[in-house]
Amino acid sequence: MKNVSRLFIVFLLLTFSVNGQSTSEKLKREQARLERKIADTKSLLTKSKSNTQASLNELKVIENQIVFRESLLRNYDNQIRGAELNIKNKEQEIEELYDKIERLKMQYKKLLLYAYKHRNKYSKMMYVVSAENYNEALKRKKYLERISEIQQKQFLVIKQNQALIKQEITEIEKEKAYKKVVVTEKSKEKKAILQDKLVQEEVYQKFKSQEQELLAKLRKEESRKVVLRNKISAAIRIEIAEAEARRREAEAARKKNTANAGGSVTTKVPDFASTKESARLSASFEGNKGRLPWPVDKGSITEKFGKNPHPTLKNVYTNNRGIDISSPKNAQVRAVFDGEVTSVLSIPGAGKVIILKHGNYRTVYSNLKDTYVSKGDKVTTKKVIGSLLTKDKQNMSVVHFELHKVVGSSVTCLNPTLWVSH
Repeated sequence: MKNVSRLFIVFLLLTFSVNGQSTSEKLKREQARLERKIADTKSLLTKSKSNTQASLNELKVIENQIVFRESLLRNYDNQIRGAELNIKNKEQEIEELYDKIERLKMQYKKLLLYAYKHRNKYSKMMYVVSAENYNEALKRKKYLERISEIQQKQFLVIKQNQALIKQEITEIEKEKAYKKVVVTEKSKEKKAILQDKLVQEEVYQKFKSQEQELLAKLRKEESRKVVLRNKISAAIRIEIAEAEARRREAEAARKKNTANAGGSVTTKVPDFASTKESARLSASFEGNKGRLPWPVDKGSITEKFGKNPHPTLKNVYTNNRGIDISSPKNAQVRAVFDGEVTSVLSIPGAGKVIILKHGNYRTVYSNLKDTYVSKGDKVTTKKVIGSLLTKDKQNMSVVHFELHKVVGSSVTCLNPTLWVSH
């Protein structure tokens, strides 16, 4: 029963160790992700510092940086707690190993005393030959061999446990050193958050003094968004209509061929909206949900999908059919998946727009200065398709990215944040 209990305890310790390592690795991966996000926002803000005219996007990037830093602080807290727990468990394991060694040493001591008392080489022989019969002598010989074997094993077990203690002590020292590094990094992040908040407040107060001007700009931006929305919707509707027209032409040609042949053979008319190739592409696109690359190499989401509060104006909201990603000035824009260019539009005041088809899905890239593709071109994942516009006196560019799903004549606007990687 004792052996079963010990085995159960060992199993629990091993399970906890594996789970602990898994959690630690996840936290480190999350830390790396957050550090990349912070590096991107820092890069954007560093470049914008040379510009005396701060933008609302800069304010949003600062806000994102604060959010990322606060998440990183929570991550550090979890790592510190995990390290403390690991240290505590390892110290307990070491204590148990020391207790075990003491018991093993006592047992080994008794064995050595026994061996010493019976050290006369003839005593063992006499013990064997003094047996009443052959079978008894054989049993005595095996008994003596067994005692010798136990002595050797006992000695090896003691050495193994001593080695384990050394290993656990080394692991504890590593955990303590790692914890010290994390605590130092946490302290740095706290100071950085305070600094970010001071800058945020400074920029915020600047824009607060320009409310009327901001409202006027916001109305202009909203009117541009409406034009953009209508142009994108019209382009997708035209594409759907063209596909339907091709389907009808194929249907008419089939009927004509059947009539000329004088037969009544029926063949299936291909649906241009759902060919096998299109279906495969749709399935592949759906299978990559949450793993699609960003439409720019680096950046920070400064306006989310749906309803967004204005960063400085109270009770003022904007409605976004996609996401806006602030990027370095004149950043290159790339396709998020394999597809075909279905539209290249030019919208006054909103730059150029590219629409890509991925089976039943459409991705939209707007606020472009230059486009490097034409209607009908095939593109691959991460292929550069254009570059971004930059507003006067600003060192950031913003890509507006949308995602739509087309089923028949129905078009649904989707949240791109759920589809791109994080």
